[in-house]
Amino acid sequence: MARRVVVTGIGMLTGLGNDVESNWRAMCEGRSGVDTVKAFDASDQETRIASEVKGFDPTAYMDRKEVRRNDRFAQYAMAASRQALTDSGFTITEENADDVGVIIGSGIGGLNTCHEQFRVLFDRGPDRVSPFFITMFITDIAAGIVSMAINARGPNFATVSACATGANAIGEAAEMIRRGDAIAMIAGGSEASSTPITLAAFGSMHALSRRNDDPQGASRPFDAERDGFVVGEGAGILLLEEEAHARQRGARIYAELASYASNADAYHITEPSPGGVGLARCMRRALDKGHLNPDDVTYINAHGTATLYNDREETAAIKTALGDAAQQVAISSTKSMIGHTLGAAGGVEAGVSALSVYHGIITPTLNLTHPDPQCDLDYTPLTAREAKVNVAMSNSMGFGGHNAVLVFRRYNG
Repeated sequence: MARRVVVTGIGMLTGLGNDVESNWRAMCEGRSGVDTVKAFDASDQETRIASEVKGFDPTAYMDRKEVRRNDRFAQYAMAASRQALTDSGFTITEENADDVGVIIGSGIGGLNTCHEQFRVLFDRGPDRVSPFFITMFITDIAAGIVSMAINARGPNFATVSACATGANAIGEAAEMIRRGDAIAMIAGGSEASSTPITLAAFGSMHALSRRNDDPQGASRPFDAERDGFVVGEGAGILLLEEEAHARQRGARIYAELASYASNADAYHITEPSPGGVGLARCMRRALDKGHLNPDDVTYINAHGTATLYNDREETAAIKTALGDAAQQVAISSTKSMIGHTLGAAGGVEAGVSALSVYHGIITPTLNLTHPDPQCDLDYTPLTAREAKVNVAMSNSMGFGGHNAVLVFRRYNG
């Protein structure tokens, strides 16, 4: 019989705060972390807003030498991982270290380092490029440095599936626990995406909101006046644990990770498949694997990017996957408050889903003041809602046609 997997620790950094407590409070209050870009001079960009991590001190989690040798995405990953481990009360020892693993993904990796070192190459020549460039840039380094810092010697790698990255990391980590490869896994995603090339590249695709005069009103999932997503950054990490082990040590359990599914649209590099059929198949597979029915789902943390196609096709996917039950389920988009954290999104939103199950609160979709007639489900507009959340589903979709769905269930012992 497959082992059960539970969430015993959460770590989080976003534009709303640098820990779980500040993020959860702000989300329940319906606040936005979007503002004008502060990380660099964005005056020449068409989009000059983002949801940036603010006031982050990496030396609270790493020594100064390690800070200098790691890109911001890896620093965020380290911070959120240490938070999750501390939150869980789990102690890694010589006896269990081989059974504790780390899977942390990033959609882009060390983009800040790449930007800086290419400038060095072109301006000062190849002999001035940093010897740490490769290890600062490669996406797997976050999982590597976290494992070294906490002595986790179990399974260790990175996932890269664009905006489904964090969800895939968590789902694959859970599968490792289920089959007996680990007793605990640190898993999620991290992204440091507030860079000139990020805004320029997504801007050239016409994917970004251009509401520069209204930053906090710019991310508008499922709203008829939405005009694109807002770049966000941060990290979301879960400590997943084998249920019997967590119970034995008396751990606080946020939720059970009941099931996970992933698939491909096999349709288009950026657009979801028409009618959201790929995501719908993924949602149904996740329900089937968890032995759940559509009407068991209380809440869906939607991918909800605030782009025209995503919101429309995700709505269609939910209707297809849940049938009549789609009209009763509560849905919301965390991205309305923190922007789109790209490879970190699935990790952050998994954390929010687990917290919703644990606290019985559905966080809101901000800026949903003019609902799109094609997005006609219950998207929890503007304010949070108290509700007993028995089953929460977290949807993730990525460029390349990647879909990943995580299903969390209220833990019943």
